Amino acid sequence: MNNLLRICVLLIIVIAFSCNDNGSNNPMFTDNFDRGNMLEFWADEIIIPAYNSYSNSLQDFSQKTDTFFSDPTPSKLQALRDAWLAAYLDWQSVSMFEIGKAEETSIRNFTNIYPTDIDLINNNLLSGNFNLVLPSNFTAQGFPALDYLLFGSQNSDEEIFDYLLQDDVSSYFISLVDRLNSLTTAVLDDWNGDYRNTFTSNIGSSATASTDKLVNDFLFFYERFLRAGKVGIPAGVFSGSEEPGLVEGKYSSVYSKQLFEKGFSSIVSFFNGISFDGQAQGSSLNQYLDWVFQESNGAFDIAQDINEKWANVELALSNVGDNFGQQVMDDNSKMLALYDELQRAVPTLKADMLQALNIQIDFVDADGD
Repeated sequence: MNNLLRICVLLIIVIAFSCNDNGSNNPMFTDNFDRGNMLEFWADEIIIPAYNSYSNSLQDFSQKTDTFFSDPTPSKLQALRDAWLAAYLDWQSVSMFEIGKAEETSIRNFTNIYPTDIDLINNNLLSGNFNLVLPSNFTAQGFPALDYLLFGSQNSDEEIFDYLLQDDVSSYFISLVDRLNSLTTAVLDDWNGDYRNTFTSNIGSSATASTDKLVNDFLFFYERFLRAGKVGIPAGVFSGSEEPGLVEGKYSSVYSKQLFEKGFSSIVSFFNGISFDGQAQGSSLNQYLDWVFQESNGAFDIAQDINEKWANVELALSNVGDNFGQQVMDDNSKMLALYDELQRAVPTLKADMLQALNIQIDFVDADGD
């Protein structure tokens, strides 16, 4: 065999090995897992039901808004606050699904960028001329802005009650609620229209395939919005100084742990294929990884490792108080411990899982693994 032929043979072998590398011990392993079945379960049992629940919560919030402003009483203010919290919690179940119309409309940026910009809100109130569709108003709307208006805009509940009844404030409040509803309606209508079939039929393995895109969305939410946004940034992991004012739900103060818990449980349920109503279990990333593990005679059970790390997150969370901001001020070591447990899962998710499933990361990691 001459040298040229020998080189060609070696190249063919290398290409065969690399193209079939799924993080397994078997270089000739071929991935024929039924992605279509998994996508259908995601769409029909998790994503669409979650959006339906969120939409229903927003509609109730809208109704409570109308009821309060048409005939305001202190008890109706409390009902309005309760409806805000219910919708905010339901938002946590859909936030990771930044795909389709949600990606097109940047729904997360318009819904939950915190801390809210009080100066921008006040400027909008003073001018009465604001456009909530503009990205420049990301930080003056959504749940964080409503959190400020409902809980932090004045020094007492009595003063907040009177403040909300001012014409400019009530008009702005109603506009914020309407904006949340219009964004959600657009996304849900898209899923109930053609997008559901577009999503479930895109079963390939490429950067534009549904599985690859949604897995990246799932990881991005976990790393940036759950691990960093809800825990790491307030705890000062990235800045080197504690930032209790940067917690989610800053002004209501006691709901930051609930918001984290709902986001985290949504992550765990999605990974393990638990339906939104908790009544069914279907095709999932856990099953996908188990299938790869069995088919390729893998030496490392990735799915088990991820769930074990998340069990440690639950243990660390049990030591943290309801108010993350207060926890940072009182004993930040417990917040840092929670962050550390969240972080321990990142390399397994981003390196081991993605290699096993032959998925490329599509976002830039600014703070390292």
